Amino acid sequence: MNKNFTGLFTALITPFNNDKSIDYISLEKLVTEQVKANVDGIVILGTTGESPVVDENESNEIIKVAVKIAKDKIKIIVGTGSNNTSQAIKKSIKAQELGADAILSVNPYYNKPPQEGMYQHFSQIADSVNIPTILYNIKGRTAINIETDTLVRLASHTNIIGVKEASGDLTQIMDVINNTPKDFFVLSGDDSLTLPLMSLGGHGVVSVISNIFPREMKNIVWQCFTNNFEVARQSHYRLLKFMNALLSVSSNPIPVKTILAYMEKIKEEFRLPLHALDNQKKKEI
Repeated sequence: MNKNFTGLFTALITPFNNDKSIDYISLEKLVTEQVKANVDGIVILGTTGESPVVDENESNEIIKVAVKIAKDKIKIIVGTGSNNTSQAIKKSIKAQELGADAILSVNPYYNKPPQEGMYQHFSQIADSVNIPTILYNIKGRTAINIETDTLVRLASHTNIIGVKEASGDLTQIMDVINNTPKDFFVLSGDDSLTLPLMSLGGHGVVSVISNIFPREMKNIVWQCFTNNFEVARQSHYRLLKFMNALLSVSSNPIPVKTILAYMEKIKEEFRLPLHALDNQKKKEI
């Protein structure tokens, strides 16, 4: 089992047809584009993939498309998180059966568990599969934070190999990097924090903007890995305003899907409760 999960991982959007069904033709093209751009992997069925509104059968088909095109070329990480531990386990086992290289498991949202509850939750999920588990810490969407002490405990689990850190708290991220084993991967969950996080010892990024600019983001990550931080910094600032716009104009993934539709790569379609931007906000991006 390959447990190297460093580099650029694109948080792939889920394209829809005008009737709100999944546009598998566009999905195949998007996955192929990411492979050709030489990203290190894709994350499907995550926040950017509108996973809350994708049903079980559709999820299975999306995984099958990704595996058909990208297996053994780039890593395929599948979002299988839930605030129901047994449901997360079921989804994780299915992702493994369908060929995922790893699973991404988000903080249990809405029910706000205590730290011990989260520790047991993630441990049981990791115990249920034989592929790596990556945690996803995003307090802004889940109302609960995986505290550093809990992350350190979880990092000792042989099947929990890293965390997508989207807390936005650089002090916390530094503590995580400093207190977890060197082979525990800390990936930025925010495009704009990729450069600072990697300069502090982080291992890459799960990126939204690489849906649009995969080669540019790959370059930033590569320059950081090779300690060319001046070159990485120049590239970072060229994209920074755009990175920020993808989050400030509206909730992810509305802006990035709007741009991909403008580029004629997908249709400008969302499933409720997400909704298209008004014309003024479209002009902003």
